[in-house]
Amino acid sequence: MAGDQLQVLHALDLAKTQWYHFTAIIIAGMGFFTDAYDLFCISLVTKLLGRIYYHIEGHPNPGTLPPQVAAAVNSVAFCGTLTGQLFFGWLGDKMGRKKVYGMTLLIMVICSIASGLSFSNDPKAVMITLCFFRFWLGFGIGGDYPLSATIMSEYANKKTRGAFIAAVFAMQGFGILVGGIFAIIVSSSFKAKYNVPPYVTDAIRSTPHQADYIWRIILMFGAIPAGMTYYWRMKMPETARYTALVAKNAGKAAADMARVMQVDIEAEQKKVEEISEKDSNSFGLFTKQFLRRHGLHLLGTTTTWFLLDIAFYSQNLFQKDVFSAIGWIPPAKTMSAIEEVFRIARAQTIIALCSTVPGYWFTVAFIDRMGRFKIQLMGFTMMTIFMFALAIPYNHWKEHENRIGFVVMYSLTFFFANFGPNATTFIVPAEIFPARLRSTCHGISAASGKLGAIVGAFGFLYLAQDKKKPDVGYSPGIGVKNALIVLGVVNFLGVLFTLLVPEAKGKSLEEMSGENEDDYDAVKPEDVSKVAAT
Repeated sequence: MAGDQLQVLHALDLAKTQWYHFTAIIIAGMGFFTDAYDLFCISLVTKLLGRIYYHIEGHPNPGTLPPQVAAAVNSVAFCGTLTGQLFFGWLGDKMGRKKVYGMTLLIMVICSIASGLSFSNDPKAVMITLCFFRFWLGFGIGGDYPLSATIMSEYANKKTRGAFIAAVFAMQGFGILVGGIFAIIVSSSFKAKYNVPPYVTDAIRSTPHQADYIWRIILMFGAIPAGMTYYWRMKMPETARYTALVAKNAGKAAADMARVMQVDIEAEQKKVEEISEKDSNSFGLFTKQFLRRHGLHLLGTTTTWFLLDIAFYSQNLFQKDVFSAIGWIPPAKTMSAIEEVFRIARAQTIIALCSTVPGYWFTVAFIDRMGRFKIQLMGFTMMTIFMFALAIPYNHWKEHENRIGFVVMYSLTFFFANFGPNATTFIVPAEIFPARLRSTCHGISAASGKLGAIVGAFGFLYLAQDKKKPDVGYSPGIGVKNALIVLGVVNFLGVLFTLLVPEAKGKSLEEMSGENEDDYDAVKPEDVSKVAAT
């Protein structure tokens, strides 16, 4: 393959790890830091929103967001993310990765700020405004998924490509962690300044009006890291693979990479023209050739990401309710609103610090040794085991108040999600499809994942809702056991669909996609069956 490969791409595949690799990881990774912060910080303030805007006299459960409002607030950003992944994924293949890379950050900055500016005395107006801007915030976040993954995969060498892409995605863990830490700082500051007692006899009536600023500050903070990296994103050159293989400009590709890697690279425009003339390489997304060569791969990446996000996002968004159900967080009616934010943020920060963040970096350390397939299969398997281990004896955990044991096992599900399919479902779609369809296919796979996140968010609310009192809202503990059982089944399905995902360890992007070959079947079916032995 190397003999037929463009020199600039061969140089990228064999390049030693250099400073530009780390620069690209930081620039792309800060986008994912912001993505995670913006998506998951809402879970820290949803109960606070209920305290402030839904303290309705005579309501059976005052201070709780109605089920429809809770579902909208938690899920609307995922709807925007799904749309953005499809749109920007397609646009990244049409216009180039760099041209649309800055757009996503600008949208995120503007909408993060606007999300906290929904001032009104009417709860309905506040929620509608909040949901509107969180939809468009999600739209910008959605663009970051296919573009960051594609850019990093096309910049990296084949030996450590998995670790580089995983390092970009690992910044998501720091975004979750910083979200919890920042919420702790803000809530602690308000408690100290306004001398708010942590425990009260009437929590709803004791909510200070200053609490309205807390959720706004937490949401608006997400604009800062996104704004800090905008300049550097616009300074990044277009990837050589897009410039050479899609834009057909060998001279610019060679010049850009020669400057980045500080080596001399031949342009080879004639070879680019020869490659572009190969009819076998001209198939589009909606063709029989694509279906034959990559159909099963796309099915594998979409289904595994869909199943993973059902479990991952429902766990992250509603872990506060799980902890309330087992008594790790005191009942809301005994705490002030600010104290509740503090307790929720502290619990989520502990989980992030002890299991979520380490899981991401275990993937970075081992993905180019173990391979994508093994890590994904292991992750889904362990998540299945731990979900059933939590669900089947759930009454034991709750009745005996064995909180530490429950929390440890619950934390391990986060660890193996991140040292497992949460990372690999992001990495693999950026490696196995042709350059001209790479961003689009990654966007489709990621959008399938966000569809799973929406299913998870609505599904948890439905399972946890008191069916006898639907107007009360969801009641943690009523359906937590059922939810955990369902998530165990979902993870087991993830094990099965992982068998469709090929291994990309140690191979160039062109080897995986079969690009520039006259007749290929991309990754042969037998490659998957041999994966366990590699």
